[in-house]
Amino acid sequence: MTVTNVQFPIDLSAYKPVVLDVANPTLTLEQRENLKANIQLCRDAIVFFTATGAARGVGGHTGGPYDTVPEAIVLDALFNSVPDKFVPIFFDEAGHRVATQYLMAALHGHLPSEQLLHYRQAHSRLPGHPELGLTPGVKFSSGRLGHMWPYVNGVAMANPGKVVFCLGSDGSQQEGNDAEAARLAVAQHLNVKLIIDDNDVTIAGHPSKYLFGYSVAKTLQGHGLRILEGNGEDIDDLYHRIYEAVNTPGPIAIVNKRPMCPGIAGLEGSTHGHDVISVELAIQYLESRGQTAAVEYIKSIQKPKQTYTFLGSSNKWDANRNVFGDAMVAVLSRLSEVERKENVRVIDSDLEGSCGLKKIHDAYPEIFISSGIMERGNFSAAAGFGMESGKQGIFATFSAFLEMCISEITMARLNYSNVLCHFSHAGIDDMADNTCHFGLNNMFADNGLDDGYQTRLYFPSDANQMKACVESAFFEPGLRFIFSTRSKVPLILDNNGHEFFGSDYKFVPGKDEVIREGTQGYIVSFGDALYRALDAVERLKQEGLDIGLINKPTLNVIDEEMMAKIGNAPFVLVVESFNRRTGLGSRFGSWLLERGLTPKYAYLGTHKEGCGGLWEQFPHQGIDPVSIIKKVKDLVK
Repeated sequence: MTVTNVQFPIDLSAYKPVVLDVANPTLTLEQRENLKANIQLCRDAIVFFTATGAARGVGGHTGGPYDTVPEAIVLDALFNSVPDKFVPIFFDEAGHRVATQYLMAALHGHLPSEQLLHYRQAHSRLPGHPELGLTPGVKFSSGRLGHMWPYVNGVAMANPGKVVFCLGSDGSQQEGNDAEAARLAVAQHLNVKLIIDDNDVTIAGHPSKYLFGYSVAKTLQGHGLRILEGNGEDIDDLYHRIYEAVNTPGPIAIVNKRPMCPGIAGLEGSTHGHDVISVELAIQYLESRGQTAAVEYIKSIQKPKQTYTFLGSSNKWDANRNVFGDAMVAVLSRLSEVERKENVRVIDSDLEGSCGLKKIHDAYPEIFISSGIMERGNFSAAAGFGMESGKQGIFATFSAFLEMCISEITMARLNYSNVLCHFSHAGIDDMADNTCHFGLNNMFADNGLDDGYQTRLYFPSDANQMKACVESAFFEPGLRFIFSTRSKVPLILDNNGHEFFGSDYKFVPGKDEVIREGTQGYIVSFGDALYRALDAVERLKQEGLDIGLINKPTLNVIDEEMMAKIGNAPFVLVVESFNRRTGLGSRFGSWLLERGLTPKYAYLGTHKEGCGGLWEQFPHQGIDPVSIIKKVKDLVK
């Protein structure tokens, strides 16, 4: 774990333990004042150390943990006062509210407060979602949004007679998991108490505007839960509702109404509060609170930079996840307005800004549907729209969420649907959210049979190839999955220093591409691993090793001509950022053997849990250029 000699500039020793009597429905004056002081102290601390993530460029989330401090502080007091009555874990199904978990770990002495200064940094053990066993004091792994309530139901079954809390949000409640969890909790009369931050804000907008009719309280009431709704910022009202829930058996939802980031000028009520607070706004807030030392620390932070120079690539970098949107707009612009309205529908799952769909939303709002955090249903809706020949459903979300849609993908295939999907944030690059948000198992999308309706998996390696890929794939029938990374990638260059996928390039589905010829063996790669593999190849050539490089942008189609070429080479090494167990490398060796081709074979991929940070994830997994070079040298011995 990272250590530091710098003192945490906000005195967390000022946190005052509060004893609460669960038999008393009201707070005493002393309890009220101490709780309020604790709330303010913790909110100052959260603004400060999440802002260090903004200053270092690793991001983070401020609004959610900041919002839910009052309920966390009340729960902490209850857990300390009558520990035998509760399962004393701050289960939270909005996993990005990890700052709450880290702050509580520090307050309880599991974590030195100075460690918080390294929020989301590589190797600091403070990733963007809590991970059990990684961070001292963290008692659960939250995974992705909306996954904890079903899990907490099981915890309640295992702890009869105790109260189990689950912190939720209006965003997490949009996931279908929670509807299923609600029905089980009611049917089994589980002693689960939800505390839901209902601030009417998600990443892309306000649920009250894009999901007309959606109500957290009414939905849960319809499932049979008792609802205790009130003002989350009124400590007396909040405590009274928690008191009532604790003293009433069975599942109860405490719904807290509040604006996002209450009291933070420039963020209150804004969707921007969902993510990390900007350095500027954090400084303004902390200055207004008299936290001068915290301000000075933030000002002293220098954003770390990737200093490695990659050979074979341009100094022009672009984010393919945004290029996807530009390319889609270019294709859509060639259709008439009538054709677009009749034949294309774009369905967003609250991530339009992260997946490039906002470009389409801005250009052609008439074909765009802003939907909620319900990936399974949204994918199926896109597939249903594309059931008729000539119609295209467009869907996008993070690659980590592809695993949630496997059954729906099968149904779309069985119904011969035409769906063009963009799954961004593939692989591990720039993923400070860490393991639960790695896009590792993307090959699961190709889960049909050999004679099934066409499915294609594409992973372009740079912005030029992304544009060409979208141009080609848009008018194809079947299921098409286009992957991109969270990080920017450089343009790939040819031997003469020209853009490999330049203006004359045409993307041909199913065809692999020779990036560099070689006589001593070949590396096969794709996506954001390609430019790293290219750097390794260039450096190996400088050392006298003539290694070739193959780009495989269509991941699930065998190029027989290329297979014969590389299969007769001395070795083949697959390099990817996908899961070693399920990625391209896990099947490529079988493809070679089935054809009677027996070169030395190896594959490098993601094989262990993440280290946080950004580019640091690649060397951590042993798939950076240095690691590739070492593996090649082992193969040519």
